Amino acid sequence: MGSRLIVRRGDPAEVLEALARQTGATVIHATTGFPFAPDDGLEAAAERGGARLELHPLADLVPRGSVLTGSGGVYKVFSPFWKAVRQVQIAPPLAVPKLTAPEDWPDSDGTDWPEARAAMVRGWDVLARHTRPGEDEAHARLEEFLEGPLPDYKADRNLPWRPRATSGLADALASGEISARRIWARVQPDYQQGAAGSEHFLSELCWREFARELMAESPDLDRTCWREEWNRFPWRGDNDDAEAWRRGRTGVPMVDAGMREMFVTGQMHNRVRMITGSYLTKHLLTDWKVGLDWFGHCLSDWDAASNAMNWQWVAGCGPDAAPYFRVFNPETQAEKFDAEAQYRRYWLDPEAEGARAFAEAAPKAWKIDLHDRPKPALSLAEGRDRALDAYQGLKS
Repeated sequence: MGSRLIVRRGDPAEVLEALARQTGATVIHATTGFPFAPDDGLEAAAERGGARLELHPLADLVPRGSVLTGSGGVYKVFSPFWKAVRQVQIAPPLAVPKLTAPEDWPDSDGTDWPEARAAMVRGWDVLARHTRPGEDEAHARLEEFLEGPLPDYKADRNLPWRPRATSGLADALASGEISARRIWARVQPDYQQGAAGSEHFLSELCWREFARELMAESPDLDRTCWREEWNRFPWRGDNDDAEAWRRGRTGVPMVDAGMREMFVTGQMHNRVRMITGSYLTKHLLTDWKVGLDWFGHCLSDWDAASNAMNWQWVAGCGPDAAPYFRVFNPETQAEKFDAEAQYRRYWLDPEAEGARAFAEAAPKAWKIDLHDRPKPALSLAEGRDRALDAYQGLKS
């Protein structure tokens, strides 16, 4: 289109003001809730630079607060929310705008990120091997998914060992390389024709929408239990068991495999996220916010609303949450979804590619020895009983 990307690092307000002055821009367009910086102060900064800031809503499926219950409130259960969204006319994606290029281009800091490189040390190069950035790549991934795995999506999405069973678009959605509306529009022909897997795929896209709706209603969803009484639950704060969990050293194979996958790739299979989250909050009786913070530190597909709601869901304290007495057993889950242990072997066997990548990515301070497999801090039965006892105490 004859345009370019200008990358600047620094305080958003200061950078925006300087760039507006340098380019002579009169209007700056941005999305509300810019994901990596607050909007606070940007309007005044644009004005100081001689420009006007025009904010646009995110390209979510529906505008926030537009899909409400009969009594005018926000849906607190997903199923009726999903049913309601299906009755709404989802706006089509906007056409590509025409842009006028400036005669003189401002300097760019380039797409390298020295501060992140330094902070991630060896992890930068490891993570880069698992990242497919860019809008074109996001569209290519969507097409690959629709042409291949979609018909078997409902069943195969729970199998962490099966490659390309899901769309792999979470990071692209999180960073805005593709929008929920764009995906919805592209899947509609398959959905209207009753293509297998299409409805379930769209419902998962809507689950993300559900999380955003709830966080807009309760901005402290990532810090406070949705169900107020759960703020009295006797979760442990950060502790040695939680540190072992972070490092993939719980001694529970399915949990450790998942934690390694996330540290290496920046993502974790969704079924395994539920298993690792349940283990931390129930077997280890650790506050869900400890897990939320670590996921926020590691995930390349981090989304504030989804991360918060999913952690509250698995901990049992959130909207439409799994009942607290539903304690995922990592061993039976592994038998069901990783029957031949392909996933666990890839991340845990010392000679496997995944395990070696984890040793390469992990901080040297962790002193990773791939042949050293710790024993669990407590048995799965003991952890489950302790969690249920705590739950009964809260009820009484």
